[in-house]
Amino acid sequence: MSKGRLVKLGRGQYALPNREPTEYDTLAITAKRYPGTVVCLLSALRFHQLTTQSPRTIWLAVEGSELAPSDTPASIQVVRMTGQAFRDGVTVHELGHVPVQIYGPAKTVADCFKFRNRVGLDVAIEALRECLGQRRATAGQIWGFAEICRVKTIIKPYLEALA
Repeated sequence: MSKGRLVKLGRGQYALPNREPTEYDTLAITAKRYPGTVVCLLSALRFHQLTTQSPRTIWLAVEGSELAPSDTPASIQVVRMTGQAFRDGVTVHELGHVPVQIYGPAKTVADCFKFRNRVGLDVAIEALRECLGQRRATAGQIWGFAEICRVKTIIKPYLEALA
């Protein structure tokens, strides 16, 4: 490193010094550092361009009783999910040659309603409106994930009003 051949991005992560940074570098670095996690909620909404929010933290999902990353910086929020709610709806995107697991738009909208106390009901409604408006998912796809996430009764009036 003293010869300028590599730039340190994070613990054990390096890049070429003349490389152009992208807006998704932090997601790639985080996914590399914490394998087995999935980008969710506000971070997934931002990735899919379904929100006007600009989250200051990266939201990650971990499965059930798996240990949450313990040495995370303050800029990471962790939520726990189990079974189908954790496994279904995951898409893999190559960001800077790093495979990053991110929940798809329909799953992310359902998750926002599930975790509405943490992200805000207004954010969940905006995500639903944007997802349907941009045709990123159908009402049926969102309803399927609402069933998996056990938020059908909560999302139903909003889905009926917007669909």
